[in-house]
Amino acid sequence: MAIKELSETLINQIAAGEVIERPASAAKELIENALDAGATRVEIATAGGGKTLLRVTDNGSGMSPADLELAIRRHCTSKIADTLTEIRTLGFRGEALPSIGSVARLSITTRTAGASEGAAISVTGGRTEPVRPSPANVGTVVEVRDLFFATPARLKFMKSEKAEAAAISEVVRRMAIAFPKVRFVLSGADRSTLEFPATGDDRLARMAQVLGKDFRDNAIEIDAEREEARLTGFAGVPTFNRGNSLQQYAFVNGRPVQDKLILSAIRAAYAETIPQGRYPVAVLSILLDPALVDVNVHPAKSDVRFRDPGLIRGLIIGAIREALARGGDRAATTGVQGMMRAFRPGAYRAEPQRAQAPWTAAASPYRPTGFGEPARGFAEAPQAAFADFSQPSARAPGPAAEAKGPNGTGEAAFPLGAARAQLHANYIVAQTEDGLVIVDQHAAHERLVFEAMRTALHSRPVPAQALLIPEIVDLAEDDCDRLMAHAEEFLRLGLAIERFGSGAIAVRETPAMLGEMDASGLVRQLADELAEWDTANGLAGRLEYLAATMACHGSVRSGRRMRTEEMNALLRQMEATPGSGQCNHGRPTYIELKLADIERLFGRS
Repeated sequence: MAIKELSETLINQIAAGEVIERPASAAKELIENALDAGATRVEIATAGGGKTLLRVTDNGSGMSPADLELAIRRHCTSKIADTLTEIRTLGFRGEALPSIGSVARLSITTRTAGASEGAAISVTGGRTEPVRPSPANVGTVVEVRDLFFATPARLKFMKSEKAEAAAISEVVRRMAIAFPKVRFVLSGADRSTLEFPATGDDRLARMAQVLGKDFRDNAIEIDAEREEARLTGFAGVPTFNRGNSLQQYAFVNGRPVQDKLILSAIRAAYAETIPQGRYPVAVLSILLDPALVDVNVHPAKSDVRFRDPGLIRGLIIGAIREALARGGDRAATTGVQGMMRAFRPGAYRAEPQRAQAPWTAAASPYRPTGFGEPARGFAEAPQAAFADFSQPSARAPGPAAEAKGPNGTGEAAFPLGAARAQLHANYIVAQTEDGLVIVDQHAAHERLVFEAMRTALHSRPVPAQALLIPEIVDLAEDDCDRLMAHAEEFLRLGLAIERFGSGAIAVRETPAMLGEMDASGLVRQLADELAEWDTANGLAGRLEYLAATMACHGSVRSGRRMRTEEMNALLRQMEATPGSGQCNHGRPTYIELKLADIERLFGRS
């Protein structure tokens, strides 16, 4: 078959299949163009989920008629010169506008600040009309109608209008977080208006606009630097988590990305602090020399490739863990809000009960529900179980220094206060200077035991058990090389490996904690992890998982009655232990209720 040159229209349609996957892709490209033009206000309007109409209006620098004519041609751009090593703009390929014009009805109206009139151009299914004069404000208006009308097969792969509209909303949210000095407005017949006013240099205020005000109250600031890379942003406390990863935002030199290395590092940083199936909330921004990162990896520019991925991964994990150790032990405010909602009168609903004897509390035809069995533990019979306990004291017996808070005024001055009671043989109620704290004794002690075991694991080599007959694992030569490069690290964790000829690894010792195990499977898993991430955390993770399991079985059990001295000792140990705000499974170990919240429950504020 003879080779022939494809037409310009067909070339653009092929490019559109890579660059413009759905209406959200087109919205992303057009918003990037507006931001690169210096816009401080970007308005997006949609209809039919962006398939019928997508209009982006900005107050940027605009284009001259000559530039406008070039803008709809492939690989015409003002954003790069001769190399791809110094990309400092969001767009740079010059493919978006011609790609959109080849599959939709595209019109662009623009005017520069010094021009007396604007200019407009139209492209319909790849057919371009001449530039014509047009009235216009300073800036640019790009209107896309009937997206993919010229390639109807692509329309069959589109999701519902609601789903496509939601995807555009997500694009706008990511852009809004990345550019807090820009005002974004998203409106249209298929949605309610979404507006993000500019917040200037207050990035946390913009994050609160996008992620909700709860994020501001539950976020820890991050600012770390390693070699030539700097990481800034905010990470949510572990107890402030979500059911998916949609609220994890990452930016590289201001560019929103969805890079698997960054997402993997966030997941690793929160290991053992968030339950399985839950995801942390984080907004991270990486700044580094553009020459150290390749953004020309994916047509959608959502993936990047770092020259030193291990540096970036280590920076993210280290910075987040340091931030969590510094301020991540507190319980999320959402837990308190849930408690407040539960205590409101509306949380009780009247349920008719079977008529009993004359009027008594137990025989009332209407009983409040909402907390399992109503009033359980506060009626006279359950309260009698506390008769054997002495009244709790704010001061536990012992040295005077231990009985005083940080300011010498008593244990109530400690962050977690002084124990006052134990409810249902599981929950410790402590009084603080400005409220009260409810502690899950099993979850709290489980975390303390786990942290002690983990410290022991990392402070000295892990005991190993020698195999009577070394296990030989056949692997690719590259995998063997990668494993041997980490042999010393594995040896400290109790795994002794060595080369066994070409394409094989001999396992001579395994961690004693793991007992009888599949050494071959472990080595293969480590080899796969090294090949993908250039890190080998799988063995350490398995050891820590075992430590967490042992901690769960070795901690104070639910149902155990504790003396006041024991409760106060547990509170003091929690205050001194990093990560004690959540158990090994990621659940909160305590909830704090401020005095102002309690007064609000009684209508006193």
